[in-house]
Amino acid sequence: MSQQTVYAIASGKGGVGKTTATVNIGTAIAQAGERVAVVDTDLGMANLAGFVSLRPDSHTLHDVLAGEVPIAEATYTLTDDIVAVPSGTDLTEYAATAPEKLREVVDGLRSEFDYVLLDVGAGVSHETVLPLGLADAVVLVSTPEPAAVHDTKKTIELTDRAGGTIEGLVINRTRPASDVSYEEIADRLEVSLLGTVPEDPTVRDSVYAGTPLVVYDSDSPAATAYRRLAAELADLEVAVADTDDGDDDTTTSHDEVSSAITEAESDLG
Repeated sequence: MSQQTVYAIASGKGGVGKTTATVNIGTAIAQAGERVAVVDTDLGMANLAGFVSLRPDSHTLHDVLAGEVPIAEATYTLTDDIVAVPSGTDLTEYAATAPEKLREVVDGLRSEFDYVLLDVGAGVSHETVLPLGLADAVVLVSTPEPAAVHDTKKTIELTDRAGGTIEGLVINRTRPASDVSYEEIADRLEVSLLGTVPEDPTVRDSVYAGTPLVVYDSDSPAATAYRRLAAELADLEVAVADTDDGDDDTTTSHDEVSSAITEAESDLG
């Protein structure tokens, strides 16, 4: 088993498929027989519950971080070998949370589960930066779009400032026919490329259904990519179809991506 068991799944920009990646990688690891906990650490804009058709009937991570209940009372079984800890959506409850208690939550889950995946909120705030330093490693999720790559560079810097370690980059929603190399994007960001996830209409269908894609359509191209990522992160034997994504790239140009990274480096000083 990998020495790293707690992963923060992070992105600098919302809407790049971070929660989808968290849910599907976690589910794929659980399908291999490992015990997995998925935690929505986006305290202000929680959305994990909707991705797995979870409607918390009582407590959430907000209550745990407010010191009102133990973590067990905000932990919900999804299916065999996987649980979720959702955050709440009530702003009054959010105001009562103490994000620094997240360390205690992570330590407790680490001792109980084989793998813990932290779905980290986008942006820059105490509660979004904190998980970057608590995890064993950070998995970056981005699309090839310049704005997303630009914000990914900022997330790398935030991880460094939080004392965290970058595991690598996942590039989401890849498509054929462009002059941008995914490996080059990773090289420019000075991180490893863990893998790519192709544009796949069944991803949206699975989100609407509230079912992880690796369950909803296990043979789809994106599901295969998520299982491959799970095998990489968890050092597991996970059966995946041998699909060839080719040298798929989006219509983004090389110059646009390079400019976005340079701009981010300038912004961060």
